[in-house]
Amino acid sequence: MIKKIAIILFTTFTLIVNVNAGTDGELILKKNQPSEVKDCFEKINRITFAFNQTLDGVIFQPAASLYRKLPSPAKVGVGNSLENISHLLTIPNNILQGDFKQAGVNTGRFIINTTIGILGIFDIAQYLGLTNYEKEDYGQSLAKLGVGPGCYVVLPVLGPSTIRDTMGSTLNFLGGDPWYNVTVGKDTQYLKNSDYYFSKGASGIDFRAKNYDSIENLEKNSLDFYASVKSLYLQDRQQKILNSRKIINTQDDSDWEEINQ
Repeated sequence: MIKKIAIILFTTFTLIVNVNAGTDGELILKKNQPSEVKDCFEKINRITFAFNQTLDGVIFQPAASLYRKLPSPAKVGVGNSLENISHLLTIPNNILQGDFKQAGVNTGRFIINTTIGILGIFDIAQYLGLTNYEKEDYGQSLAKLGVGPGCYVVLPVLGPSTIRDTMGSTLNFLGGDPWYNVTVGKDTQYLKNSDYYFSKGASGIDFRAKNYDSIENLEKNSLDFYASVKSLYLQDRQQKILNSRKIINTQDDSDWEEINQ
């Protein structure tokens, strides 16, 4: 009941914001300029960032290094499967953003790849013309509805974010993420809590592996690695909000916020 009320309040709020903010792309662009996002909690952020670096060195970097040694078909299959799961978060956000056509396409992709594609291991949908998949989340929906990013924050384990995107991520646990609902929310006969957390961990390792060299080079060549990561994340987030296909330098086309979802 509480989850339903929260979702209703969120939907009402976003509709009100949408009426007030309109659909002015320039306004969205201005609000999300990386230079306009303040680092209000820099001292705490840097401490958290150092903790995350330590965690990366102990867990994610070694795991990603081993993952990179897997045969290419295996890595592609894992990546496809994780992308297929992400449809469950993208589809409701397509609807929230009024992009019903893309919601239909992504629903078709999910159904086809889950069944014929064997749980998403094979991206059969692309061969049927259902391509151009772009991930969406509640942080992006809030941005497109006119909500500003707020301050930059670094979350333990999850990494770079903003106040707005952190708020968006919490909606996953209020019933906004179907994958969370059928695993952690409702431990079904075929899916367990561990399935959700395993997929999140796998997403983190998959992301780290895809960006392995880029991250290592960025850390090696940056005078201030913290500032470089912050700038890179905010630029990438801006491009995601605007649905731009521009690839930020030193980054693979995966999402920085992937493990948050």
